[in-house]
Amino acid sequence: MFIKKILIDLDGVLNEYGYEKYNENYIPPIKNGAYEFIKKLSEKAELYLFTSRNLMLATKWLIKNNLDIFFKDVTNIKLSSYLYIDDRTICFKGDYNKTLDEIEKFRVYWK
Repeated sequence: MFIKKILIDLDGVLNEYGYEKYNENYIPPIKNGAYEFIKKLSEKAELYLFTSRNLMLATKWLIKNNLDIFFKDVTNIKLSSYLYIDDRTICFKGDYNKTLDEIEKFRVYWK
């Protein structure tokens, strides 16, 4: 069986996050439902936390929230994977003009 590798962003996906509240030394509390989501997803995929934050701080956050058991690693490198889960992304579907339009209209869900 092929195990799918999925990279999951931390800020805005797993934690309560708003850019105006960003603090590089503090990671906000876990988002409601994140634990259950990660637990269920880990049954079907190999999970990696993908973050631009300090990797040790992010690892400690995972441990504090009992999520570390579901992740294979924490990285800031864009590894080859099946997919990425991020709150700041646009999926390229082969059409540059539509992509430019999506970029123009893009808003993060928490704004």
